[in-house]
Amino acid sequence: MFYFILLIFIFGYVVIALEHPLKIDKAATALIIGVLTWTVYILSAENILNLGFSPSWGEFGNQIKNIIDHIKPSLTESQWLDSGWADKIGISSSPYRFVVEELEHHLIEISEILFFLLGAMTIVEIIDQHEGFKVITDKITTTNKAKLLWIIAAITFFMSPVLDNLTTTIVMVALLKKLIEDKKTRWFFVSMVVLAANSGGAWSPIGDVTTIMLWIGGQITALSIIAKVFLPSLISIAVPLIIVSYNLEGSVKRPMRMKREVSITSESERIIVFLTGVGALLFVPVFKTITHLPPYMGMLFGLGVLWILTEIIHRSKPIEVTDKLKVFNILRKVDTPTVLFFLGILSAVSCLQSAGHLNIMAGWLNAHLGNVYLINSAIGLLSSIVDNVPLVAGSMGMYDIALPGSIGYEAFFVQDGTFWELLAYCAGTGGSILIIGSAAGVAAMGIEKIDFIWYLKKISLLALVGYLSGIATFYLMFD
Repeated sequence: MFYFILLIFIFGYVVIALEHPLKIDKAATALIIGVLTWTVYILSAENILNLGFSPSWGEFGNQIKNIIDHIKPSLTESQWLDSGWADKIGISSSPYRFVVEELEHHLIEISEILFFLLGAMTIVEIIDQHEGFKVITDKITTTNKAKLLWIIAAITFFMSPVLDNLTTTIVMVALLKKLIEDKKTRWFFVSMVVLAANSGGAWSPIGDVTTIMLWIGGQITALSIIAKVFLPSLISIAVPLIIVSYNLEGSVKRPMRMKREVSITSESERIIVFLTGVGALLFVPVFKTITHLPPYMGMLFGLGVLWILTEIIHRSKPIEVTDKLKVFNILRKVDTPTVLFFLGILSAVSCLQSAGHLNIMAGWLNAHLGNVYLINSAIGLLSSIVDNVPLVAGSMGMYDIALPGSIGYEAFFVQDGTFWELLAYCAGTGGSILIIGSAAGVAAMGIEKIDFIWYLKKISLLALVGYLSGIATFYLMFD
């Protein structure tokens, strides 16, 4: 049954990867494998745990032993039996109880990530519904291909750390539809947006789901990830841009303007909502630093402030005008399936961690690679095929955070250590190598119907060169 859990996970992942041909939403598959893996685990708990691969089972047994050693010496044998402690401890120390406690422990960590994402996605959706992004997009007037590409890439690179790479990609693809008429030219620009969004998201604690996971998990801190990963991320997009700029000539043709819809928000309202929303997102790291509370608390606080602000702005307007701008209606537009996908996939990965599968993988990587640069490079390349969320979740499960002051190989795994910082970069940018390798790429592919083979021929090599350039930069900076 130990290997059957792994088989369920792999089969489920194949179905997730084939989401579009099979026409089965990945959220549904993720939820099923999340439940099935834990179901098989608890039904075969005794046999699986007796294999000795679970890193937590031994610690759990030691805790029970410490309880017995603390209580039993103070009682006679008859008092010990009459007290019922033997039965209580026997039940609490069972493999089934251990599995339930492990699930509850992981659910706390998963919930923190989900509430954070839900808050962030709602804030961005509020800004979008109020046309707040027009504050930026209306300023772009150039039609020169090379200049436009650099402008779009720069906006994407610096917007992604604040809004996250997925949201930024969706916004920029919508913008490019208004700027470029030719489909293949637009495909190229959209593909470069994917590269820039993934590179930009890698150096921010809130720019990518994987960096959010590492930040919430305590592997990295906000200031450190910005300081150490910014330059490698910048190099990873600058190198492809420089390469393509030499051959990019001419101007883009803009589509004919359609009859403009009447806006239901004023320019001042758009600016206020945009600045407040972005300010709420930027406030999250500050909130965590000051209060030491989990980041999702700061995100929910920012959402509450923006919610009240929009209620005040629209309270004197007719309901038929402002109905679509009410937050309770905007919440219906939030991408709930994405939240459920993360719930399912993170649950499944946590099962692999608890049962010991990830412990085995960590040992294999250490034995065959034994170098944090090679390990992270391999994880990044794998993230172009497999979603980076479970890869990072798996890495967090495979390796513990080392204690401050650790020396030797262990020093790479302290908080803000080389392994965690490089993992954030590699997992964030490695997915750009294939169009299906990142949430941003999948979104762009779905919206623009970008062909997988076209991306492989035109973009993948550029993305790989940029990815390796960033790793080389990181190595030169810190080794």
